Amino acid sequence: MSRIAIPAREAAPAAAQPLLDAVEKQLGVVPNLYRLLALSPATLQGTLSLGGALAKTLNVKTRERIALAVAQINGCDYCLSAHTYLGLNLAKIDASEIALNRKGASSDPVANAAVAFAAAVTRSRGQVSDADLVSVRAAGLTDAQIVEIVAVVAENVFTNFINNVAATDIDFPVVRADDLA
Repeated sequence: MSRIAIPAREAAPAAAQPLLDAVEKQLGVVPNLYRLLALSPATLQGTLSLGGALAKTLNVKTRERIALAVAQINGCDYCLSAHTYLGLNLAKIDASEIALNRKGASSDPVANAAVAFAAAVTRSRGQVSDADLVSVRAAGLTDAQIVEIVAVVAENVFTNFINNVAATDIDFPVVRADDLA
């Protein structure tokens, strides 16, 4: 059970209702994360704005791969569950690739560099080494893409932390961080 009460869709603050309408229009449902964030309409708006902006950067497979790596590192079962579902069904990433992504890797060389760099950013709290930057650039990623990777990491660290604090009830097929072989 969540440690912060998640409002029913209709009980969310009035200022959050149009934002939740947009989430429902896009996803077909309003996941618990967004109803939780609706407790603070400003937080919900900021999260949705950042997500919308970042959707115009790295491709969906790369963003989902990063989300999986970050959620695994941060032990966020809610986000692991959500991004496994989205990875499989939206980004069309296969299960073996998702397992690699959770380990901070990928079978695709460029994606591997992006995910490994994202994992390094997460583990080091941004204090990456010069070698980490050399490696991600050697794979052909630009400085703009490096900035975008860090932004996607930050977006996911926030959702990992809010879900870990709240112990948000998982409303996706459950995946647990400690299940990774």
